[in-house]
Amino acid sequence: MSSEDSDFYGDDEVLADLKAKVKIFDVEGWWEQHQTLDTPLKMQAQKKEAVDISHLHNPYAKLKNAWQLTETIEEFVQRVPPATTDETPEDPWIWVCNPYISRKAKHEASNQTIPGGEDEAPEEFGADLPSVVEGGMARLHLASEFIDACKNSGNHPNIITRECRKAGMDAAKDILNLARALRVRCGKWMLFCPVHQVNEMWEIVAKATANNELGIGAKVAPRSTTDKRTDRLICVYTADFSDTQDVRRVAEKMKQLGLIQARDRPIYYKPGKPTI
Repeated sequence: MSSEDSDFYGDDEVLADLKAKVKIFDVEGWWEQHQTLDTPLKMQAQKKEAVDISHLHNPYAKLKNAWQLTETIEEFVQRVPPATTDETPEDPWIWVCNPYISRKAKHEASNQTIPGGEDEAPEEFGADLPSVVEGGMARLHLASEFIDACKNSGNHPNIITRECRKAGMDAAKDILNLARALRVRCGKWMLFCPVHQVNEMWEIVAKATANNELGIGAKVAPRSTTDKRTDRLICVYTADFSDTQDVRRVAEKMKQLGLIQARDRPIYYKPGKPTI
């Protein structure tokens, strides 16, 4: 299903508020403060003492192009740097999880059998993605029938345009409500960056995700042998697209980390559901 403008967060008011916060934010001070904090993963990596990581989770365990709990983020990004790691049919993305949030293992998730869902965020326990797809298709069919009838109604073109647009927006809203009710709730911020910046930006995203500072997970596009576009896509996943407070929190954190303003390019947010 194609996304309408209403699927995205980040209007002028939100952007203006974030830009105002960026102007007064002390980046160097933030890094100086947070680099001194000992998180369990950092302590494990530095081997300061024995750390119990049995409570941590990794839905991408044993996947070649994913971060593993047994390695540091620095080791991970050196092992599979997105700028030079080639895309393969088996590994179309490079992944990092938030180990403090429990999600289904990738090979056990139902989204692996849904076209468009196999490359999305780790699946929430209790999610019923097949029912969302079935219900979404039925709702789109109803909207399509109404639009066809509206176009053949003989009404004024302005009325037809208005009613068809409303029918599409109502269908999108109903599908999103269904997805939320059936626990298919993840959404994603999408960052586009040049190849020469992708390793640096990805390391920042990976560290913040692993330290429970962003969302539930993140992915980056590796080098494609067929797509010659110079930009790379980084997706930062949030737990619930309807939780606007958390969605904005993640955006503010990305601003603080210098992932956005340095490039002066727009970012986009949309529900992370598969194509219907």
